[in-house]
Amino acid sequence: MATTDHWVSRAFAKINLGLFVHGKRSDGYHDIETGFVYIDWADTIRIRPAKQTNIHTSDPDLRVDDQNTVVKAYKLFAHEFGLSQSYDIHIEKVIPQGAGLGGGSTDAAALLRMLNKIEGKNIHIDRLMDTAALIGADVPFFLMQSTAIGVGTGTQLHPVDIQPDAWILTVYPNFQSSTADAYRYCEPNEDHELKLESILRDVELDEWSYLLSNDLEPSVMVTWPMVGDLKDQMIDFGAVYSAMSGSGSSVFGLFEQDFVALNAWHAFTDLGFRCNLTRPRFHPDQGVYIEEA
Repeated sequence: MATTDHWVSRAFAKINLGLFVHGKRSDGYHDIETGFVYIDWADTIRIRPAKQTNIHTSDPDLRVDDQNTVVKAYKLFAHEFGLSQSYDIHIEKVIPQGAGLGGGSTDAAALLRMLNKIEGKNIHIDRLMDTAALIGADVPFFLMQSTAIGVGTGTQLHPVDIQPDAWILTVYPNFQSSTADAYRYCEPNEDHELKLESILRDVELDEWSYLLSNDLEPSVMVTWPMVGDLKDQMIDFGAVYSAMSGSGSSVFGLFEQDFVALNAWHAFTDLGFRCNLTRPRFHPDQGVYIEEA
């Protein structure tokens, strides 16, 4: 590879199709059930050899320090598996921060995937996922390249095809939500009628609103009532199901018809929100490629 060329990969966001919060664990975390699926909203990561390591991003507000998930991923990979050289790493940020879309986690996973290929390590995915879990709860999912049910703290993953056969409209309401606060003030719910996986696999989409929920929504809406307003607007625009993703702040809606979804996208965009529209049965391309300068 010429020094002017670089490796490139896209890091796709996720949404949570429902999030059931069960009792609090002895370690301070909560047991949950959730459905991880992809949306077509992605950052781009470019890597090229360099004399010394430099990690930088297009977002001037994003701190690139030891608390940054990409920095953590780079240092952990170097410590666990070794690196033959230093790299210049640039992250073109598109996924909003603090949005419940896994922007930092997917970037970290993409970096692990890229370094594994660039360095020719051929590390098995199971071992790489074990390493990823040390970075953050969502990072292992983004290495799977499959939709999944997450249980426990969300790191126990069961691959299952739950990517919706519907248009997914995701709206970022221009503010960040605190994951810690969302869980701190949530009320665990043990009264769900069905397991989340059973709902996503066996129940028709137009019945989801009666059985599926995100149990973190009430605790987030106390601080950010707009989350509830966006859910209501999604339904008014024709969504058959709408929920907050993860611990917020983004809200998504599932639409069965393309023109209805597109009308909603235009309406939210005109209101000044950052939006993404993902086609039905979306499958992300998470390959690592050489890109000529």
